[in-house]
Amino acid sequence: MTRTRKPVGRIAFVGAGPGDPGLLTRRAHDALVDADQVIYDRGVPESLLTVVRAEARDDAEFTPAEGAPGDVAKVLISAARSGLNAVHLVAGDPFGHDSVVKEVQAVARTAAHFEVVPGVGQAEGVATYAGVPLPGVRTAADVEDVSALDFEALATAVGRGSLALAVDAGDLAAVRDGLLAAGVDGTTGVGVTGDGTGETQYTTTSTVDSFVAAALGFTGRVVLTVGVGVGQRDKLSWWENRPLYGWKVLVPRTKEQAGAMSARLRAYGAIPCEVPTIAVEPPRTPAQMERAVKGLVDGRYAWVIFTSVNAVRAVWEKFAEHGLDARHFGGVKIACIGEATADAVRAFGIQPELIPAGEQSSEGLLAEFSPHDEILDPVGRVLLPRADIATETLAAGLTERGWEVDDVTAYRTVRAAPPPAEIRDAIKSGGFDAVLFTSSSTVRNLVGIAGKPHARTVVAVIGPKTAETATEFGLRVDVQPPHASVPDLVEALAAYAVELREKLAAMPAKQRRGSKVQGPTALRFR
Repeated sequence: MTRTRKPVGRIAFVGAGPGDPGLLTRRAHDALVDADQVIYDRGVPESLLTVVRAEARDDAEFTPAEGAPGDVAKVLISAARSGLNAVHLVAGDPFGHDSVVKEVQAVARTAAHFEVVPGVGQAEGVATYAGVPLPGVRTAADVEDVSALDFEALATAVGRGSLALAVDAGDLAAVRDGLLAAGVDGTTGVGVTGDGTGETQYTTTSTVDSFVAAALGFTGRVVLTVGVGVGQRDKLSWWENRPLYGWKVLVPRTKEQAGAMSARLRAYGAIPCEVPTIAVEPPRTPAQMERAVKGLVDGRYAWVIFTSVNAVRAVWEKFAEHGLDARHFGGVKIACIGEATADAVRAFGIQPELIPAGEQSSEGLLAEFSPHDEILDPVGRVLLPRADIATETLAAGLTERGWEVDDVTAYRTVRAAPPPAEIRDAIKSGGFDAVLFTSSSTVRNLVGIAGKPHARTVVAVIGPKTAETATEFGLRVDVQPPHASVPDLVEALAAYAVELREKLAAMPAKQRRGSKVQGPTALRFR
């Protein structure tokens, strides 16, 4: 009788780094994606866990680490013996925690396969995000037990360089007393950083004498930086000095489209909140699109004009239904209303022939679109696949230029369900620092499902038509990029924030307090 051999599981002790999900190493990411069971420490931020859960296997089990190191080790060993891949996810670096070292020792005494995946230590990583270099003799440690610290050695490190410690906020007073007792000068510079590498990271600078009072209100794990490096923070702080740092930005787009904009906003330090205001659905009757696709293949059209990414997606989905690909666009020229739409076309391996160099709108496209010439253009028909609520400007302008236009409904836009009550209240009360509108329909639908943004909210629009609609609804338009694209819109908002910061910095303190400028930029100067 042949016995079926039980699969062998693996154990991985994975360093989560200082908190920013982007600082997970590739090896750590691979271990987490392949895990059946993830045990995580309390020091791992919820924001990082959210990202990990989203990318993990659907059946992966996530549980907090509980009990002594021996208890955690038993859970990991049991999982491995059952053929599961188990991960213990810890903040910073695994070997930065005495308790994890004991777990590894316990696992090493068994036959279980295990690995230790390094991570950036909390103290060292957060110091870099706070703009505090650790030159000279440097000491960086993730501290679990403050009473075990060698303050004499720490004082030596401060005297010859810099120090970074990750500790619980409740232990700051004990650290201060220990440093002073070890002979550290009370006027030595100190930085205390909360929510290190997170969206709301905040650093306060003071001295050894006063940092406990300066950090009043900080909770959880904080990173303490001490020494000459703190004095360079004004010039080297980059994470908290990004243009939109701390700005809560409302992103009213479809779920499919919001991701790219949110990623760009996060790169500038903003905290995006995605609120779908429209949903894209197929046309009620597919006959028009069926005829349009057949016409494309049969050479019925000289041009296809795309006015949105959704239109591009709708045509390609219809192509896929019929087993067609980019080769069937041979001989047909493509025009796009803007760069974002052009990028969607390029993604399918086709280079558009026409993108407005000036205003990226219906008017801008018409200004550069040649009139129909019977000799040069033997095929005089244009396909215009659009939304069901599109304006007639483009179709009418093409007709005036002698073209026959097949204005086809490629997709429908319907109003999304209202957002949760807390988001509606934040929109109306000024809880958002900015809102980004990418079309007239996003303006109409946001106001319809959630109400008008508060007057203090910065309103940024992608182009002139969207600006007109925003004005019609009584909104003040603050930002409009020169080119109608998502990257340019986010860039314009970032530039506007920098401009606000410079204006506020130039104001006397009394004027700042009376300024109508709102949001994080203003608050930093008050």
